[in-house]
Amino acid sequence: MSSALPEFPADFRWGVSTAAYQIEGAVTEDGRGRSVWDTFTHTPGHVRDGQTGDTACDHYHRWPEDIALLADLGVGGYRFSIAWPRIQPDGSGPANPKGLDFYDRLVDALLAAGVTPLPTLFHWDLPQALEDTGGWLNRDTAHRFAEYAAVTADRLSDRVPAWITLNEPFVHTVYGYALGIHAPGRTLMLDALPTAHHQLLGHGLAATALRDRGLEVMIANNLTPVHPAGDDPADVAAATAYDTLHNRLFTDPLLLGRYPDLAALGLPADPPYVHDGDLAAIAAPLDALGVNYYHPTRVAAADPGGGLPFTLPPIEGVPTTAFGWPVVPEGLDELLTGLRDRYGAALPPITITENGCSVADTVDGDGRVRDTARIDYLDGHLRALHRAMAAGVEVRGYFIWSLLDNFEWAEGYHQRFGLVHVDYATQRRTPKDSYHWLRAALGRRG
Repeated sequence: MSSALPEFPADFRWGVSTAAYQIEGAVTEDGRGRSVWDTFTHTPGHVRDGQTGDTACDHYHRWPEDIALLADLGVGGYRFSIAWPRIQPDGSGPANPKGLDFYDRLVDALLAAGVTPLPTLFHWDLPQALEDTGGWLNRDTAHRFAEYAAVTADRLSDRVPAWITLNEPFVHTVYGYALGIHAPGRTLMLDALPTAHHQLLGHGLAATALRDRGLEVMIANNLTPVHPAGDDPADVAAATAYDTLHNRLFTDPLLLGRYPDLAALGLPADPPYVHDGDLAAIAAPLDALGVNYYHPTRVAAADPGGGLPFTLPPIEGVPTTAFGWPVVPEGLDELLTGLRDRYGAALPPITITENGCSVADTVDGDGRVRDTARIDYLDGHLRALHRAMAAGVEVRGYFIWSLLDNFEWAEGYHQRFGLVHVDYATQRRTPKDSYHWLRAALGRRG
């Protein structure tokens, strides 16, 4: 590993990312409503060791300390999510003033610290009241989302120029509605696909509301390079089906105004939940495409009758993170150049909105967290990113997941992704070696 990063453009934005339910805590304070994650985590058997986000990192009370960490780190951007249940406790109707006040204070403090806020409107914490009426299976939720976007932007748009609508609609569809691994815990398999369309429709309607207020619009998609497990035509067909589900289903409508051919998934070309005008709304112009990258995916054909036409065998011969995910930095280069080749002139500028890894971090006796594996991970991925940019892919920023160790969904507090270690018993923050490495690298850039 070299001690210095490659040269990035002077206006390249460096940042870190978090999400509301994973760090805020204070789930019953100041009028916040119940979210699907509150319900899910308090249902036995859903989260490892029965852990919840009730307190998380207590960011709701400790945000001044966390902003000081951002300022000291030297990043220019902070991607955070706004908790819909804080703004509209039941998912609709007038805004909760105290909820808006919290984000108002947060934005002012970020700007005072020289950090540009980049809010995400939906990072999976749907108000439970909307889930009770069908959640994202219900087309009306897309319209409620657009109203929430408008209410929130009306309060913050004078200081926040760019917004992300959704985070990882693929993950929310598959983990939340198809497999039941995440909230709301439904197990609908391919019958969950209306939630994909309704999220994308919600994005499009919200994008129009944001643009009407003179704001820039992004969406953050989790994308992955897909490789067949072998040369067998069945494996190649399975990889095509998986690429369609994971990547193209959530990107083609945004950039091309149409859905890909879903025949490989056994689905009709014209699903009944897609109405006239929907695709035009979804394809509202994007100022940037947010890309969350963690690893590529290896795909093999499934046995007949298994419900899905593919399986996901492990990628062998590479290091893995504490989560067991393969570490393949060159996959980021492949992903970005692949997007350029697939979408051409339709591809807007890209921002890497998430990239990072879980490491089994501990605080040593001298107070240090020696997360060398994370430094190696970030260094390798930044070099891959630089290669993609040198090949002509327009990338404007890179946001690390995450600033803080946090509540990692179904894994509870067992996976640590942060540049800053959090002792959950005391809420003590300890910057890790990776934090100091990035701080030094950014400092050398001035």
